[in-house]
Amino acid sequence: MPHDIRQHAIVWPEGFVPGFTDNFCSNEVIAAGLGAADIWPLLVTPALWPGYYANSAHPRFHDGRGPQLAAGDRFHFETFGFPVEAQCNEYVAPTVGQPGRVAWHGWVGEPGAADRLDVHHAWLVEDLDGGRVRILTQETQKGAPALELARARPNPMINGHQDWLDGLVAEARRRRAA
Repeated sequence: MPHDIRQHAIVWPEGFVPGFTDNFCSNEVIAAGLGAADIWPLLVTPALWPGYYANSAHPRFHDGRGPQLAAGDRFHFETFGFPVEAQCNEYVAPTVGQPGRVAWHGWVGEPGAADRLDVHHAWLVEDLDGGRVRILTQETQKGAPALELARARPNPMINGHQDWLDGLVAEARRRRAA
């Protein structure tokens, strides 16, 4: 039986297009036996992240928002040793035939400071034929810390985001089996 090979892509805001930033990473998994409905609630609820992704800590919302992300929400979490302030700038829940999209602009440090880091972290979650789900996460980064991360070997962003994906899939499988 032929498989549908059309796959969607991340939507990049101006100033964060890969190839024009200081660092870029891309990770993807395709998992059989799961759907976007299994993955989405785990991804858009920051309080759940530390339970399946060891590199995430202390998530909290600002302005009484949450517990799930929504467009415009401000939130905070710690990752890769950075205390990240973030704002959700894309939120589209998955529906039949359409992928889920969530993305945030994250930053560390004051504007113009030598240690300022700005990122755009985007996720795409889509059902594929044959009872499979595709999870794509990509991040672009700007600033001196991004240059350091880009030079590091092994690449901490690629490895960290792979851990996030693997943990996300494992937690979805655990919950489905429960």
